[in-house]
Amino acid sequence: MARKHLAAGALLFMLGGCTLAPHYHRPDLPVAETLPDTQGKQHNGAAATKETVIDAELGWREFFVDSQLQRLIETALNNNRDLRASALTLESYQAQYRIQRSALFPSVNGDGSGSKQRTLSGGNYVTAETYSASVGVTAYELDLYGRVRSLKDKALEEYLAMEETYRSNRISLVAEVTTAYLSWLADRELLIVTEDTKTIEEESFHLIEQRTQQGLATQLDLAQARTSLETAKANLAKYNRQVAQDLNNLTLLLGAPLPAGFAEKKSLGEQMALSAVPSQLSSLVLLQRPDIIAAEHQLKGAHAQIGAARAAFFPSISLTANAGKISGELSDLFDSNSGTWLFSPSVNLPIFTAGKLEAELDVAKISKDLSVAQYEKAIQTAFREVADALVASETYREQLKAQKANLEANQEYYALARSRYEQGVDSFLTLLDAQRSLYSSRQLYLNLKLLQQVNQVTVYKTLGGGWKERR
Repeated sequence: MARKHLAAGALLFMLGGCTLAPHYHRPDLPVAETLPDTQGKQHNGAAATKETVIDAELGWREFFVDSQLQRLIETALNNNRDLRASALTLESYQAQYRIQRSALFPSVNGDGSGSKQRTLSGGNYVTAETYSASVGVTAYELDLYGRVRSLKDKALEEYLAMEETYRSNRISLVAEVTTAYLSWLADRELLIVTEDTKTIEEESFHLIEQRTQQGLATQLDLAQARTSLETAKANLAKYNRQVAQDLNNLTLLLGAPLPAGFAEKKSLGEQMALSAVPSQLSSLVLLQRPDIIAAEHQLKGAHAQIGAARAAFFPSISLTANAGKISGELSDLFDSNSGTWLFSPSVNLPIFTAGKLEAELDVAKISKDLSVAQYEKAIQTAFREVADALVASETYREQLKAQKANLEANQEYYALARSRYEQGVDSFLTLLDAQRSLYSSRQLYLNLKLLQQVNQVTVYKTLGGGWKERR
């Protein structure tokens, strides 16, 4: 008899482990096997055999080497309210998963009660007492076809997807703080450049004013000098405003006041250390991105939902059982002769649902197909983002090199124009053109340097960032 019970229990356990969800196969990458190189060229399949994958565990501290920037990032990770909301949402999904997982196990409850009632019977008052204590299981579903298990799997995949979304938000916050910091550095340097330009314009204005009084310059020259000076003053006000707004943006991202000693003098230099990206980079690197991983978890969850919808076509068996004691006297409640028990199985067999179950299965299948499309679109979008960032890395270096040479040429042009004007060889118009050209070249160089640095942040972000820090 014991063997029969053991065999029946083993059968129920094996059936409980079954699921009607379709077997999961990861869809093929809907993009080329390799990413374009830094020149934008696409490699063929043969070249893809020499694939190289970026280290998915690169910590942000290893990438962003500026100590001041590291303090800002750490402050933001600890205090940013959007990231905190994302973490709380993740905890909520984890709790939902635990709730769904608990349905796999019977819920055992204990119950105790007592009653004392006085009634009138045959002209006499009669007092009756009843006491009971029991332990039992109520409406526990035997998961013979994996419906409950499929729902548990779906909740798990949703939780894992939200975990990856939180990781994506964390990486995005690191990138946002870095970009805001770089913008502040660039605007502050532009402010310094504008202050220098304003000084030059003031010197030029006073020089032209003296020469006009001496009859060596015209009123037209003086008016042109004043125009340049007022333009420099207007630009100075603009960059003062931008620097202040940059600090406000940083404070919002940090979710806390700026650290002490934050405004120490730093230039827009090497705030990060990005190693050279291989020229032949496999598209498999995209699979480490948290948004791609999240999309795949959603796809797996859609498979589990199909299993739950299929299981709904089959009978479901629920068990209600309890055992305990009952007595008319509290002192006799636990006597050997006061035992009571209840065993009440129930079977629910869907016979006619007017097409509801078929429609629910169709919805689950369509949801799976939709998840496949969304997963493939996420990969295609990631491919484009990484390809753009990699191509921009090389072209920004070339452009920055050319702009630096242009800046040096303009500096020489200004020095010669000023010398020739003071010697009376050239008109003030030439000097004015040199001043404007130099200022414009310095602005372009700093703005281009900012774009080049921000692109490095984009490379870090689009390749999946870093998660495990190495201290």
